[in-house]
Amino acid sequence: MKVVEIREKSIDELLKIVEDLKAAIHQSQMDLIMNKSQKSSDIRNKKKDLARVMTVIKEKRNL
Repeated sequence: MKVVEIREKSIDELLKIVEDLKAAIHQSQMDLIMNKSQKSSDIRNKKKDLARVMTVIKEKRNL
């Protein structure tokens, strides 16, 4: 997810994305623990996306 795409969305949409990303991170961690997935990079990428979204939310709230 690119920052340009994130900035076009409203705060409500971003909060929904945050919830979805948190659930996806949790599911990826469980899959990794249960040996259903071998991609630990998925978790890292989702965490980076989450950080980007949280940063944009914070920027929008400060305006």
